[in-house]
Amino acid sequence: MVISITGPVMSEAEVEHLVTRVFFKAIELLGGLSKLTEYRTLTWLPSLARASYAVVLKEEYMKTDEEIAQKVGLTKNTVRNILRADPQLALQKIKALEELIHEETRELKVHTAGGIAKLAYKEIKEGHEAQTLIYYCSLVATDLVRALDVPWAYSLLKRSKGIKYPITNSTELKERLKDLTIKGIPIEEILDSIPYPIKSPAVLIHEIKEFLKLKEKN
Repeated sequence: MVISITGPVMSEAEVEHLVTRVFFKAIELLGGLSKLTEYRTLTWLPSLARASYAVVLKEEYMKTDEEIAQKVGLTKNTVRNILRADPQLALQKIKALEELIHEETRELKVHTAGGIAKLAYKEIKEGHEAQTLIYYCSLVATDLVRALDVPWAYSLLKRSKGIKYPITNSTELKERLKDLTIKGIPIEEILDSIPYPIKSPAVLIHEIKEFLKLKEKN
């Protein structure tokens, strides 16, 4: 299905993918599901999900308040409040999480949800994915490269499991992957030659493959 109201044409899958990334990042900003469970605030999740949808539809696809309200099932006034939310105020509230929880125990207020969603969207656009998604992507990638019989990629993903992305330099990777060689080339040489930051396990494998291709040509 393709949505084509005003602004860029988009598919449901594209919207869903980006909203999911923003939603998980919003949860991470609040300390993760374990923290929300600890404080019995899982009731905040629907508000975060709706706010994530509203922010993505506005910022990424330039939808109007009315179009967003129709898509998400909110009033135009509620959508406006989400989109007018102050991310910096939300950040202050996140830093004082216990106070925020005391104030908004039952349901996250519209302005707060909107501010957190805006922060999450900004983080995603800057390449800071939620670590939970990166972890599960890494597991899927590990299974895939094992099935495709790419021994070096499987070993690399297995030994780097749990590392936080984005990776800004080679230091931690060198420590995790020391003594590994790929097609006769020490991993240290490869890691010093690829560009940073590395945003995900898939990007890490891609950059190493590009380095190997270049090496073979030379």
